[in-house]
Amino acid sequence: MFARLREWFVVEHEMNATADDTQLDDIVAALRTVFDPEIPVNVYDLGLIYAIDAIGEDGIAIDMTLTAPGCPVAGILPRQVERAVETVEGVSKCSVRLVWDPPWTQDRMTDEAKLELGLF
Repeated sequence: MFARLREWFVVEHEMNATADDTQLDDIVAALRTVFDPEIPVNVYDLGLIYAIDAIGEDGIAIDMTLTAPGCPVAGILPRQVERAVETVEGVSKCSVRLVWDPPWTQDRMTDEAKLELGLF
């Protein structure tokens, strides 16, 4: 229940055991539909998602960061993430918390994202 973690995925809190791996996969798929408008890679593969926690029966809490504290999408990207996750079956509410520690680095990106951006 949210036990499968990606190798670059940092989890800083314990996760509640209310959602299964299928729901986690669906949440990740939803996150992959959200793109930083300035970068042609989704927020999940960019490594902007730091934690996904199940809250109660149907809530999800996400810790995410941005590529820089002054990022111009800070006002819109978290809400886009919330809306995308709330489309997942069994999720009625998603809340996103912006965090800045640890700072985002390119090391958090998936290999696919690095390839897409020409970093390999």
